[in-house]
Amino acid sequence: MERTLITGGAGFLGSHLCDFFISKGHEVICMDNLLTGDVDNVAHLFGNKRFRFIEHDVTNFIYVEGRIDNILHFASPASPIDYLRLPIQTLKVGSLGTHKALGLAKAKGARFLLASTSECYGDPMEHPQSEDYWGNVNPVGPRGVYDEAKRFAEAMTMAYHRYHGVKTRIVRIFNTYGPRMRLNDGRALPTFMRQALSGEDLTVFGDGSQTRSFCYVDDLVDGIYRLLYSEEALPVNLGNPSEMTVGELAEKVLKVCGSKSRIQFKELPADDPRVRRPDIAKARRILGWEPKVQIDAGLNLVLEYFRAKCSKSGG
Repeated sequence: MERTLITGGAGFLGSHLCDFFISKGHEVICMDNLLTGDVDNVAHLFGNKRFRFIEHDVTNFIYVEGRIDNILHFASPASPIDYLRLPIQTLKVGSLGTHKALGLAKAKGARFLLASTSECYGDPMEHPQSEDYWGNVNPVGPRGVYDEAKRFAEAMTMAYHRYHGVKTRIVRIFNTYGPRMRLNDGRALPTFMRQALSGEDLTVFGDGSQTRSFCYVDDLVDGIYRLLYSEEALPVNLGNPSEMTVGELAEKVLKVCGSKSRIQFKELPADDPRVRRPDIAKARRILGWEPKVQIDAGLNLVLEYFRAKCSKSGG
């Protein structure tokens, strides 16, 4: 039985990874300081003998007793509303937290997988974005705290791989959605779902022509699992290459919710990327992976979750 540590394990992606690795027969240690995570996301696992929750801030020394085979480092605020509210914590978890997690991987002889992000590409001059593109990032802008934290985390991960021989993997995650996203997450899809189901106007920034691509969480988790057990140390994009404008997404959400809400346009935030679409040729070639759930099916899959969440919040 493999033992797998997932930092940020009570967050949206982390909690789905906890479920997946439990389903694969692993013993899972979920570590989270609950800054943006929610223990309710993993509460259903508390009765499982192969699951353990540790409340801990990974920017401090990490101690885990016994053998560890895999470390998946997902601890970090991950939406603009979070990293703009928590800029220093975001920088610390990307730098100090990554250093501490890599140190544990080295000490335990564990595989290490870093959750990086498409934000490493910034407002890209290349489209779609391949792993060879170095990005167009404003390091001193308001979004720079997240972008640069993840870019530093990638550099630290590669240094541990090259200098210490740690078996490292880096996944660059593009927009992902699914159950357990927060209503106030700040990202487009949960915001649109909350607004549509609550009868509010949908807030679209700019003229809605900026593009994104959306990957369903089950597809992403499958890709992460495949990457962990691959031999690829350099970054790999995971996301859905099916691209749409933010305005088109808003229309799709209105339709699936049966909402009569209108779309309201607001000023585009600073450094907001104009385009975002992954080139997943490398993931197809190395991992035999590509997403299966397209956006229309995915929106139907998450509708009841968001409906129940809105009802519970009084929306």
